[in-house]
Amino acid sequence: MATIRDVAKLAGLSVATVSRAINGSGYVSEESRKKINRAIKDLNFRPNEVARSLYQKKSKLVGLLLPDISNPFFPLLAKGVEDFLHGKGYQVILGNVQENSERAVDYIHAFSQNNIAGVLSAVDGDIITYDEFKPLVFLDRVGTDSEYSIHADDLSGGELAARAVLETAPGGIVVIAGPKEVDRSHERLQGMIKILNQSKSRYFVVHSSSFLLEDAVKTAQEVFEHFPLIDTVIAPSDIHAIALIQEAYRRNIRVPADLQVIGYDDIPISNLVVPPLTTIHQPAYEIGYQGAEMLYQLMNNKKVNQKKIVLPVTLIERDTLRKKGRK
Repeated sequence: MATIRDVAKLAGLSVATVSRAINGSGYVSEESRKKINRAIKDLNFRPNEVARSLYQKKSKLVGLLLPDISNPFFPLLAKGVEDFLHGKGYQVILGNVQENSERAVDYIHAFSQNNIAGVLSAVDGDIITYDEFKPLVFLDRVGTDSEYSIHADDLSGGELAARAVLETAPGGIVVIAGPKEVDRSHERLQGMIKILNQSKSRYFVVHSSSFLLEDAVKTAQEVFEHFPLIDTVIAPSDIHAIALIQEAYRRNIRVPADLQVIGYDDIPISNLVVPPLTTIHQPAYEIGYQGAEMLYQLMNNKKVNQKKIVLPVTLIERDTLRKKGRK
């Protein structure tokens, strides 16, 4: 790996001159700068970003905390973050927390040691403390004390899911609630229950402990064991909905003829399962992109006109709900 001394030697200049050019810390003639740029290109030299940020007291590194990258919703969110920040010359350090608060704290310490310029987090601020980090923007999982945040309209999403189900004249309904400690799950559940109560529909609520795949599979099994005659399930995520479809297939239960299911998220694979999943689309990519844009403004001392952004959700009609009005 090339060093700054290698660049200086190839350019025929002193290490101090090369350092000034790289760090923007002093005068370097145009002729010398051209020589340095050619040497950097020829040697494929990459400055040590951490060392440079410590010298300049300004970093080009951003930390991104995600609850679980095995859930396809979060890589899509991360893509939005990276697409925006890469265009601004920043690099993203990813922390995969896997729904573990201790691991989240470890990543926070690692971010601090690497002189992070700012943090984007989809890990609820009510669960771990971010006191040592400013600026900070929350994505999707937004705590009650989050000053800067962006998420989808989960209350409206829950209402949309319930209305879509009611239009099919369902029998008994099971509502699977996401983890209680996640505010977005709570709002989603509130929206569903509000509409179901207004319609005086019969329903049961089952709680899932997390959005992890293994918990979704476990919850699907519990639904079939405790409610064998149920004909409709409103799931808190596409992962849960797909787990239900797979468990139904294993039990020779037809979807949607015997059991209809609606998901939430609209992850890419939701259109590839059989039958394709009816779901609520929430804009994961846009959450990441706009959240990164907000953080960029904060990191560069620019005015943020809207501190809390709520993005709309939409119903995506596919084939896991029966035709309207048919049982």
